[in-house]
Amino acid sequence: MARSVPSRIFDPARRVAARRRAQRLGERPDAARYVLDDMVEDVIERLSFLRHAPRNALLIGDRTGALGGFLRGSGCTVLAVDAASGFAEEHPFPASEYDFVASLCALDCVNDPVGALIHMRGALAPGGLALASLVGAGSLDGLRRAMLTADGDRPAPRLHPMIDVRAGAQLLQRAGWANPVVDTRSLNVRFSDLSSLVADLRAQALGNCLARPGPALSRDQLAIAAAAFGHGTTETFEVLTLTGWKS
Repeated sequence: MARSVPSRIFDPARRVAARRRAQRLGERPDAARYVLDDMVEDVIERLSFLRHAPRNALLIGDRTGALGGFLRGSGCTVLAVDAASGFAEEHPFPASEYDFVASLCALDCVNDPVGALIHMRGALAPGGLALASLVGAGSLDGLRRAMLTADGDRPAPRLHPMIDVRAGAQLLQRAGWANPVVDTRSLNVRFSDLSSLVADLRAQALGNCLARPGPALSRDQLAIAAAAFGHGTTETFEVLTLTGWKS
């Protein structure tokens, strides 16, 4: 049976623009990259734990090049792709010969995550491993509360819908991954104020790329949101990791 056409929640053009902006901002020595750094460190630990030594890998969203550098250092051939350079997870991938495919902070805003996961599996050789890390449900509660306070009795769409552990497991099942595992961990970051959080989100391509975003906040609304967020606030990023193999 053919799959239904996914809803258009995200705007692909805005998503590409956000990735390209993050690439530019990432060239600055003080650029925020802690979410991606955490994902890379976790992937390296998982490869060691699983005793999986890739020889041919496809990396999606490795903007800093850290994961690619690690794998190349162990003799792995790496192809790195990103939405900023025109790669689209919802289209068939370039080959089906990789023994490892990783997606870093890339599945959080695709309209067809099942299709993207199917293409990830399709790019693997038999026995290959796939890992997808993304910012999941439970993230940015402080920002959500601040936006709701600023919008008052007419809340607008400002933050993305996010995938939780249960939804992640359902996605893997529908995509046909073998031995699927979903887990989550918390990354806590302290911010001086709302503007510092927003700057970090933009630098990491975690900003709004909804197809129908809410209207821009007025100056008064921004002041209300900043006051509601407060100073010295700790925000949580829940990092969701999807793991599976190709049988």
